[in-house]
Amino acid sequence: MGPWGMYLEQIDRVTPYLGDLGRWVETLTRPKKVLIVDVPIELDSGEIAHFEGYRVQHNLSRGPGKGGIRFHQDVTLSEVMALSGWMSIKNAAMNLPFGGAKGGIRVNPKLLSSAEIERMTRRYTSEIHNIIGPSRDIPAPDVNTNEQTMAWMMDTYSVNLGQTTTGVVTGKPISLGGSVGRNEATGRGLFTAGVEAAKKINLEIPGAKIIVQGFGNVGRTAAKLFHEVGSQIVAVMDHTGAVFNSNGIDIVAMGAYVDKTGGVVGFGGAEVLLPGEFWGLNCDIAIPAALERQITKNNADSIKAKLIIEGANGPTTPEADDILREKGALIVPDVLANAGGVTVSYFEWVQDFNSYFWDEDEINHRLERLMKKAFDAIWEVSLQNRTSLRTAAFIIGCSRILQSRQLRGLYP
Repeated sequence: MGPWGMYLEQIDRVTPYLGDLGRWVETLTRPKKVLIVDVPIELDSGEIAHFEGYRVQHNLSRGPGKGGIRFHQDVTLSEVMALSGWMSIKNAAMNLPFGGAKGGIRVNPKLLSSAEIERMTRRYTSEIHNIIGPSRDIPAPDVNTNEQTMAWMMDTYSVNLGQTTTGVVTGKPISLGGSVGRNEATGRGLFTAGVEAAKKINLEIPGAKIIVQGFGNVGRTAAKLFHEVGSQIVAVMDHTGAVFNSNGIDIVAMGAYVDKTGGVVGFGGAEVLLPGEFWGLNCDIAIPAALERQITKNNADSIKAKLIIEGANGPTTPEADDILREKGALIVPDVLANAGGVTVSYFEWVQDFNSYFWDEDEINHRLERLMKKAFDAIWEVSLQNRTSLRTAAFIIGCSRILQSRQLRGLYP
C-alpha cells in the first residue's frame, strides 16, 4: 500500500462517524489541484539535468493551502498527495485557517552543490509560481529543505511578482520575516502532546525510557526536551544506523557529534545496534520522526512501547495501527503530534501580514496552549466514540473541512 492508499484507508475508517456530512466525503479523496513540473537546471559541470517536481493542493475549503516542500530521491506523486491530505486533516484538527498542500522534488540533494540546489529551488519556484502566494498556498520547509531554501523561494517569487512578499513561505530566516521558535516548533509541539498523553496513561515522564527514529530537526528537538525533564533517550536511529545506551544517551553531546560527522553511528557514548533490533528495544515511549511507513505489520508486534508519538507524517500503516492498539499501546497520531510546525508557521504568516513580531516566550506559550487544546478535544472525541486518537483526530478534522465545503456549496 502506497502513502495515498494509506490516506484513503484512513478516510474509509472515519466515514462512518461523519453522519450527514458523509455525503461530501469524496471531497477528501480527490485533491483539488495536482501540478507536476519539469525542473531543468544547468549543473556546475555544464551538463543539463532534469528533475521532476510536484505541488499538490488537496483541499482549500478552510483557507489557503499550507504544507512543506521536500527534496528527496524517493519523492513520488502518491507520497505528495498523501502528505497534502494529511496536512488538510492536521490544519483542521488544530483549527488553523488553512487547507492542505504539499510539494517536493525527486532528487538526492546530497549529490548537488549548494549552487545547484539554489538553481533547482528557484526554477521549481518559478514553475509553481502561479498557484502559490500568501492567500493561495504557502510552502514551508520539510525533509532536506530549510530556512535558506525558503529564502530562495521567497526571493524568486518576489522578483517574479515585482514586490517583496515575505508571506509566500514560512520557515524563513528571522531577518526575512521568519518567526522565532519556528525551528524547534515541531519537536516542541511533539513534546507537549506526548506529555499530555503520558498523563492519560499514568506514565511518568521523568525516568521514562525513549527510543527516537530520526535525529533531524524534529527528533533532535523532541529528544532534547524529554532529556531535559529527566527522560532517558536509550536509542537513536538515523540514516547511518542505530545506536543504544541502556543508561541513556547524552543528547547534547550526540547533537555536537552529528553536527560534525552527519550521523549518529560512531558516537562514543553508545553502541551500534544490529539491523532490526531498534523497534524491539525495551522502552516506554517510541518516537518515529523520520519518513512514512516505518512501523508496519512486520515490526509492530515487536514494539514494547506503551506510547508512540508520531513525529513523522504517516509513519504507521493502518495494519500496524491495529496491531499496536490490540497490544494496548497509545498512539498520538501525526496529525496532532507533529502539528507544532504548522502552528508556528501560522504564527509567522500572521506576523508577516501585520509586520509585528512576537518574542519567543509568546510563541512557545501560544503553541503550548493550542497543542493542549487540540489534544483535549481529540481525547474527548476518542472517549465518546471509543476510537483511537487517530480516528478521533480525523473525525474532528474531516468534519470541519466538510462543514466548510457544505456551507460554501457548489458553484456554479
